Amino acid sequence: MAESQNIGHEQRQVRLDKLKALEAKGINAYPHIYRPTATAASLAEKYKDLPNDTQTADIVSVAGRVRAVRNSGMFVDLYDATGKVQIYSALEHLPPAEKDVLDLVDIGDIVGVEGAVRRTKRGELSVAAQKITMLAKALLPLPEKFHGLTDTDTRYRQRYLDMIVNPDTLPILAKRSRIITAVRQMLLDEGLLEVETPILQAVKGGATAKPFITHHNALDMDLFLRIAPELYLKRLIVGGMPGVFEIGRNFRNEGIDTRHNPEFTMMEIYRVYNDYTDMMTLFEKIAETAALVANGTTKIAIDGVEIDLKGPYPRRPMADLVKEHAGVDFMAIASDDAARAAADKLGVHVEKDAAWGDCLAAVFEDKCEKHLIQPVHVIDYPKCMSPLTKSHRADDRLVERFETFINTWEMGNAYTELTNPLDQHQRLAEQAAAHDAGDEEADMMDEDFVAALEHGMPPTGGLGVGIDRLIMVVLGGLSIRDIIAFPTMRKK
Repeated sequence: MAESQNIGHEQRQVRLDKLKALEAKGINAYPHIYRPTATAASLAEKYKDLPNDTQTADIVSVAGRVRAVRNSGMFVDLYDATGKVQIYSALEHLPPAEKDVLDLVDIGDIVGVEGAVRRTKRGELSVAAQKITMLAKALLPLPEKFHGLTDTDTRYRQRYLDMIVNPDTLPILAKRSRIITAVRQMLLDEGLLEVETPILQAVKGGATAKPFITHHNALDMDLFLRIAPELYLKRLIVGGMPGVFEIGRNFRNEGIDTRHNPEFTMMEIYRVYNDYTDMMTLFEKIAETAALVANGTTKIAIDGVEIDLKGPYPRRPMADLVKEHAGVDFMAIASDDAARAAADKLGVHVEKDAAWGDCLAAVFEDKCEKHLIQPVHVIDYPKCMSPLTKSHRADDRLVERFETFINTWEMGNAYTELTNPLDQHQRLAEQAAAHDAGDEEADMMDEDFVAALEHGMPPTGGLGVGIDRLIMVVLGGLSIRDIIAFPTMRKK
């Protein structure tokens, strides 16, 4: 380690000496502006039919990062955001001032090059340099080119190096941007309004999760970073908006793994006069849109298994899946004691005071989720785990809720929203009691939200989609750290 640090220090000193040499020649190594007239991709397209060993009279300027230098600077590989363009420097024809700059160029520097477009005898499209401009002198070297940046901790901690060195990283992040843009436009085309709600909230609510807590000095009050925008979005529905959505950051003070990051991008949608069945159709449209813009097809492959994201997806009650995979019919179990006994017999741990619904959910998670590879809407959840959802029309033990599973991952969560203020107050009171008893993930009582419901909220369907997880699936089952530019990392 000490030896590598010494080498790094020596390399930095060499580059500092070259920076001083540039300055001694009156060259600003960090100019204010440069205007390239072409990119690697545009040159490749425009001159795709240019014969070998041909030089045009077309003068262009390109800019990018130096990734390779060969034959004492005669050939330089320059990379911009669209790809590689080769720079050809015929040293005997290069003006002395430009040769001085070329001699001080290192791998990693950002330079601009002006010259004629040509194709070499070997067929390499190139720019024959006439003028070389230093745009940013790199004082630190890039990772060794033959091994690249393979250490995952360094890749995520220093994402800029990952983007420079690993050719797959930038396209993944670019696809993320295009997916979010396409989904946003699809929702706008559906007639929904995009809105923004507070990230700092005085009352935690809208999800079962442990929050981050901060303190506002001027108001001398603690605030929560939002775990969900749900309760504010519903206030907008009460206020008269017919359909709203928000794409933004949520924060949950929980563990980190391949599918979870403490801050993540969530999309929540609410539309009046809909129920959870309408939200199933909407989720399918969202998934199809994401897949098509990323891959040009709704079919993806994860670990060698083909998955088709085109709807409609099967709709399977949670209890039916448990009966299929665990052999127990929870709908025939009448008491909490019997439900706990059934879970225990299956080897599924539940708390000693677990209710019927808790047992059903625990068995589902343990015995069923691992089988849910192809897209499926798991519907009709236990009421005890869904405090913001309307009771099921056919069975009061259940609520009209679904979660969509793909590749065994929960991808979306949706409700026929609870609009009865008295029922909502009672359920939040139960949650608040659990919170006060030490359950940091339980909801708190939000009296203002209940007051909003008392002014009347129309029948509404709501849907939440984890944008990060959707992108992970669409791009082939990647880790969440691969599709977030700057994932949260342990302090070094």
